[in-house]
Amino acid sequence: MMFRYVLGLLLTLASSFQVRAQVPATAVQSDSIQRVAPILAAKPTGATPLVRRTIAPVVLRVGIPLTLIGVSYWGREQKLIRMARLEIREEALQTFPTFRTRLDDYTRRVPMVAAYALHLAGVKPARGAVPFSLIYLAAHQLNAGVTSNLKRICREPRPDNPTDFSSFPSSHTSEAFMAATLLHEQFGKTNPWISVGGYAVATATGAMRILHNKHWITDVVAGAGIGFLSAEAVWRAYPYAARLLPAKVAEKLLLMPTYAPGGAAGMVMAVKL
Repeated sequence: MMFRYVLGLLLTLASSFQVRAQVPATAVQSDSIQRVAPILAAKPTGATPLVRRTIAPVVLRVGIPLTLIGVSYWGREQKLIRMARLEIREEALQTFPTFRTRLDDYTRRVPMVAAYALHLAGVKPARGAVPFSLIYLAAHQLNAGVTSNLKRICREPRPDNPTDFSSFPSSHTSEAFMAATLLHEQFGKTNPWISVGGYAVATATGAMRILHNKHWITDVVAGAGIGFLSAEAVWRAYPYAARLLPAKVAEKLLLMPTYAPGGAAGMVMAVKL
């Protein structure tokens, strides 16, 4: 029974992120500076509704993930939450005692693979392939940096190995939600089912980490919040950063996929001089 509540929590978490991300885009999110001018020229009488429409969604979009991360972090030391996550772990192991798969190692990357597949299929994106790739690389680094440093600071033992102090937060979940959020921003606002699919895969990744007995529920919830915030922060900061560069720089950028022995894959960015 408790594990069904966990799945419900993860699905609610994904739905919450999706709803907050589907707030209509403001002028700041546009790649074009021309859209900012009408807002700057607006009369003061219209400023209050504009501020409300702009600030309220941002507060919710940031406040909900931060609250989940904070509760997960400080709740690790609270008796009630510790008992709840122990009960969730025990019920998961009892319900799925033979659960063995490495699928979660791949599902965390599925939303990003889907994003590039949609590019190749000709689906209209919010931003071009090069800007999207730069955003992904920056969001990936931000997410990985925050997650790895929290692991080092918190030193939370894993449920399956008390000598491994890298449980909090879940990097698989944070990467999956980061990729799902970028997928939503790039394609989901014109086709909501793309967002549903991306967040469903991210939710399944977090659930599998619990079924694997690799993470506590608090690790997964915090990882989801970190991944979402990493993607949103870079996505919304990109227009400002892009305006600081010369206009012709983007025309000279070239992204190439790279592969290494052992199945590792990545990207190389080259600049034509």
